[in-house]
Amino acid sequence: MNTLSFGFGAIEAEFWRMLFAMTRIGAAMLAAPFFGAGSVPPQVRVIATGAIAVLVCGWAPFAAPPALFSLEGIVSVAGEALVGLSLGFVLQICFAAPTIAAEIIGGSMGMSLASTVDPHSGSHSPALGQYFAVVLTLAFFGVGGHLHWIALLVESYSAFPPGQTWLGQERMAAIAGFGAMMFATAVIIALPVTLILLLVQILTGVLSRSAPALNLFALGLPAGVMAGLVALIVSAPLVTDQMLDVSADAIAATRSLLQ
Repeated sequence: MNTLSFGFGAIEAEFWRMLFAMTRIGAAMLAAPFFGAGSVPPQVRVIATGAIAVLVCGWAPFAAPPALFSLEGIVSVAGEALVGLSLGFVLQICFAAPTIAAEIIGGSMGMSLASTVDPHSGSHSPALGQYFAVVLTLAFFGVGGHLHWIALLVESYSAFPPGQTWLGQERMAAIAGFGAMMFATAVIIALPVTLILLLVQILTGVLSRSAPALNLFALGLPAGVMAGLVALIVSAPLVTDQMLDVSADAIAATRSLLQ
């Protein structure tokens, strides 16, 4: 029996069961983007975790450890937190690709100093990173990616029943492989703009060699910023398609972790 007992019998047992289910769900929401953003009040996150836990308790046949505060119970809670953090971290990896792409584009445009506070992580990120984050947020919620992710979180209780939550070597390697996919996606997003910026820089270098009297810094920086903005406007439809692909890859990566 659990160390704490309030004398409510079956109601108390169901409470501990729901609290045990909230461990995995809360850890996943804490590690995931949007859900775990610093701008989301903790009360809202706890309420959402409890609401999903109620559905999980009615859908998944599992029971809390008989002694939740014993060594076995603590190990079970740690396993639940491990699965939840893994599901949220996979989603976080996929959503870091636009930020890396913004770093590449901003460095090529000469806008590396233009940074703002990221509301999701609380850290500083490029101004272009905020633009990509907004587009990705709209694309993810527009296609219902948050609903698919929550559904996968509920299905994880079938793939990883409580007490059998060790991910194994294959899934750990798959999580590391998602990092390689993140860098590849970032390069694909930044490639059209950086290609145009490379051509502008080559042209600026040719002009500076043919006319040494021209000030390279006075000419190159405004030309790079202007070319980057034009390239971003022209490639806006392509960026939208890429953000939809990132959303689909995030859900696919989370699903592959459960298989």
